[in-house]
Amino acid sequence: MGPLRFDILEKLDKEDQQAVAYFLRLLLNKAKYRTLKEEIEQRRREIEKGDTLSHNEIWDQLDV
Repeated sequence: MGPLRFDILEKLDKEDQQAVAYFLRLLLNKAKYRTLKEEIEQRRREIEKGDTLSHNEIWDQLDV
């Protein structure tokens, strides 16, 4: 199966888009995706607090 193309979702009617969203939520709630979901939620909280690095800070940490 190839990569998911989101432009296809836009062509679906509202009811079908909701059905796809429902099944995606089921998949993302599975244990194998839980770690990724938790990391994304942690990043969102960091962004909301402003705990993000600037472009220069990233490069300084990489020491390049």
